Amino acid sequence: MVDRTLEKGAPLLETRGVAKRFGGVAAVDGLDMSVTQGSVHGLIGPNGAGKTTMINLITGLFHPSEGAIRFAGAELSARPPHEIAALGISRTYQNVRLFSGMTALEQVMTGCWLKRGVSLWSSFLGPAARARWRETRAQAMALLERVGMADRADELAETLSYGEQRRIEIARALGSAPRLLLLDEPTAGMNHAEAHAVGRLVHELRDGGLTVLMVEHNMGLVTEFCDSCTVMNFGRLLARGEPRACIADPAVQEAYFGRKNDADRIKSLR
Repeated sequence: MVDRTLEKGAPLLETRGVAKRFGGVAAVDGLDMSVTQGSVHGLIGPNGAGKTTMINLITGLFHPSEGAIRFAGAELSARPPHEIAALGISRTYQNVRLFSGMTALEQVMTGCWLKRGVSLWSSFLGPAARARWRETRAQAMALLERVGMADRADELAETLSYGEQRRIEIARALGSAPRLLLLDEPTAGMNHAEAHAVGRLVHELRDGGLTVLMVEHNMGLVTEFCDSCTVMNFGRLLARGEPRACIADPAVQEAYFGRKNDADRIKSLR
């Protein structure tokens, strides 16, 4: 059962001893992680550390080989993705996954149907169909406004810039009114201004009551916009705590840069 009475600062998502093995390879190996209600938590680490596998475990695309994943008191480990989404978890992906031939507004409307508790097909049938469509359209427009894309609502998503497509994808993920939003490398491929704008958006979402778990390689973004972080390496926990302290950890520097003392690189992150 999901606990809907959690206060800010209480653990919303917890993993204990989580492992995922593919044959003889442990992509995640005994990871403990805690994400508090009302925070932005960074999940960081070098390429191949197991970060996306961890996101896939939380959302039910994979099931753990061992360990437990709990969200607001509910065990997630054996649940399918649609049940986990219905509990209040939504996500974006490393690569933008928008539907071809659909406008920005239509993209976001597709994300709103889960929360309405009816199938997309039935929403176009029966006497209440038009009312449901109008309500969903209004909800989607409000989400586009929230991410600063309302003026592009009627444009085909594929004609928008990469950064704008990322914002549409976030708006679609918000359509189910999640309690926890998982962002998998939301600023990949963006320039500094675009990435910083996404960071500000994430803070606005947090200040509006949402909890965010963000996989991110941009260490400047992590230090500026994450309240806490977990560092993975080879599937295992390497460090956790305040972002700047984690990044300054010699073991983290060695994992990222291949040596313990790389003052110039670390200085550029501050």
